[in-house]
Amino acid sequence: MEMMGSSQGEKIRQIIWAALDEDIGSGDVTTDAVLTGEEIGLARAVVKAETVIAGIEVFREVFLLRDPVLKVVLLKKDGEPAGAGEVVAEVSGKLASILTAERVALNLFQRMCGIAALTRRYVEGTKGTKARILDTRKTVPGLRILDKYAVRAGGGFNHRFGLYDGVLIKDNHISAAGGITKAIGRITGRAPMMVRVEVEVRNLEEVREALSAGAHVIMLDNMVTEDMRKAVALIEGRALVEASGNVTVERVKEIAETGVDFISTGAITHSAAAADISLKINL
Repeated sequence: MEMMGSSQGEKIRQIIWAALDEDIGSGDVTTDAVLTGEEIGLARAVVKAETVIAGIEVFREVFLLRDPVLKVVLLKKDGEPAGAGEVVAEVSGKLASILTAERVALNLFQRMCGIAALTRRYVEGTKGTKARILDTRKTVPGLRILDKYAVRAGGGFNHRFGLYDGVLIKDNHISAAGGITKAIGRITGRAPMMVRVEVEVRNLEEVREALSAGAHVIMLDNMVTEDMRKAVALIEGRALVEASGNVTVERVKEIAETGVDFISTGAITHSAAAADISLKINL
């Protein structure tokens, strides 16, 4: 999976530049004091606990933006598993440049690998079913492009990227509009014709109303498993079905087996633990 050569590459570089500026500020006082600036060496990125690789090109780009003369060799690809003790990348050149960029490179890389690894666990729980794991907008502000890429590297799929590229009528929209039927009815003529309309429902009665109002996707919010199964039977293919709320790794299989098309969870981006990866210098 390539990302730095895509149309999103410039946005990612802007994120990296901002992160480097935040960390370095007026200069790396420790490195500038300890090193002469001429020392040359090699650093290896070592995975310390099993994970899934995501954002390895971002890792490389941090070093190259800091010092284009550095050489970065990637030994793994995004989406691939990595075991404890495995070297996944090597960086060679001026040690001062490597040390100054190290923290930003690892922070982004570790977060993305952590998201990919957790996503992979959810995806594995859906095997044998048609359900796809979706992310949400519960991402770190400013890092959404990286968070959602990491979900894809882990085998998941992206829900809408932001408020601008999909209609999702949630409980507060329904309350403000005066009901599901009114909320969906107001979409006509106000949203692009090709945009899919999704509505959040809490019970079977609301499922019926959403169907009658013409929803394209019905999100079953925090329903118990048996009600999800009944909702899928009631909808009977007339709309796509998404399950959301209280989705855990332990519960994802039983949710998938209800016959839903999608399972969305914010946990894969807002609660993923960063992967344990270190950078070790070898002179």
